[in-house]
Amino acid sequence: MSETVASPVSTSTALPSRFQQFYVLTKPRVVQLIVFCALIGMALAVPGIPSWADVSKALIACVGIWLVAGAAAAFNCLVEQHIDAKMKRTAWRPTARGELTQKQTLLFSAALCALGMVILAVWINALTMWLTLATFVGYAIVYTVVLKPLTPQNIVIGGASGAMPPVLGWASMTGSVDPEALMLCLIIFLWTPPHFWALAMYRVEDYARAGLPMLPVTHGNEFTRLHVLLYTIILMAATFLPFIYGMSGMIYLLSASVLGGLFVVYAFRLWRSYSDELARKTFKFSIIYLMLLFAALLIDHYYTL
Repeated sequence: MSETVASPVSTSTALPSRFQQFYVLTKPRVVQLIVFCALIGMALAVPGIPSWADVSKALIACVGIWLVAGAAAAFNCLVEQHIDAKMKRTAWRPTARGELTQKQTLLFSAALCALGMVILAVWINALTMWLTLATFVGYAIVYTVVLKPLTPQNIVIGGASGAMPPVLGWASMTGSVDPEALMLCLIIFLWTPPHFWALAMYRVEDYARAGLPMLPVTHGNEFTRLHVLLYTIILMAATFLPFIYGMSGMIYLLSASVLGGLFVVYAFRLWRSYSDELARKTFKFSIIYLMLLFAALLIDHYYTL
């Protein structure tokens, strides 16, 4: 999952409490979307109405996944503190402002990760623990440390780790990784580039100032807009896979068609006539799109029981 826009802390107010400083390091809005997608994977993995044991297991898994995702976000803030300080949308973070030291941030990230791993290993299963750890490494190290500063395809390649939440959710309930989970992973993987590039286009000056080779910086606005449109079309096609496979029914198919059509319209308008305001609207819609798409899949799952 890529980063959503959070509200900066006003510099005119008193410094936030230490708890708030650590809390914002976890990028709560991003983690909420991650846990939501994982929860969808959990629900879809359980045939029929879940038992109380299923619900309890899912809640424990959500806590473990939330902790590790928060740890990865905090580690990201640590690695990118100097970059964050140069960008308007991230300059308010406690690490960028020097309110938290590197040691404090590293210990906080390590503690969250360790606690999450223990919860998943003891109360869920080893597969989920290892997959979650691999996701942490993929985002915090492979994407943040290696890919992001080196290639404009960083968000495409690194998107694989961000697409893992449904797989983590599925594995937590079944102890396996099945085709249904991989289809959900593919949907998020294809959703990530148009979602993130819409943000990167109206924040291009921020990324250029920070020296990050995001696609709008290296290849320009027009090239990026075309790729947003192409990825959105491919994404819409991929969202039909759950129906084709027999995982979902007509409720999901109709929802995927309508939501996908709206996303394509946004991307087409952006391609034909760019404006920062339209890019901002496209970015915001992309978040709503993913939540509604997965919600429709969940509604379809229970309606057809």
